[in-house]
Amino acid sequence: MRRVLAALVTAVVLAGCREVRVNTVRTGTTPVVGPREIVVVRDRRTLDSLGVAVSADFRHEFAVVLLMGPHKETGWTQIVESIRPNTDRIRIVAFERAALDGGEPAPREYRTYTIWLVPNVAYRAGSRVEVVSPSGEPIASTTLR
Repeated sequence: MRRVLAALVTAVVLAGCREVRVNTVRTGTTPVVGPREIVVVRDRRTLDSLGVAVSADFRHEFAVVLLMGPHKETGWTQIVESIRPNTDRIRIVAFERAALDGGEPAPREYRTYTIWLVPNVAYRAGSRVEVVSPSGEPIASTTLR
């Protein structure tokens, strides 16, 4: 009887410990120019205004988009070193890298982006999202509303 009770308690405890997983991580470029920014997106219209073409089910998830640039040469990419969440902030360490060959002049300016689709259960109003360089210099920040 003790084994059965212990198994039931373990099952209930483990069911309560849900891990939140990021559903999608994508990178790319967008022709929409602007400053470096981190944007929390909760609807299709906002995602389209950023020039990011990703399908998302906003009933069950939200998007976090890191935009960097603008650039006049081709070949820039984003590198995300780490994401460290805690109870009141999420710290993202990221940087951009130019093309190894130096790139060529781009037909028009563009920005690079990384997008994460996150389940709505992870949304905590008031949490701060900070993006910093590997040396700790601030790149962009926002607060979840």
